[in-house]
Amino acid sequence: MSMPSDTTPKPRPRCPVCGRASEPAHRPFCSDRCKQVDLGRWLNGGYAIPGRPVEDEDPEDQP
Repeated sequence: MSMPSDTTPKPRPRCPVCGRASEPAHRPFCSDRCKQVDLGRWLNGGYAIPGRPVEDEDPEDQP
């Protein structure tokens, strides 16, 4: 007995920036442009990882 083969193609993941199908060369993005847009968002503070606020240390407290 042979196992039935599934010929249905798996859907490709979507680009998190524009929603088009991602390309293996730019995974998880669809293009170098979307990769750069995402990097720009991180660098400009468009994305943030939740956490507790960081308190600034007072330089007078240090020896």
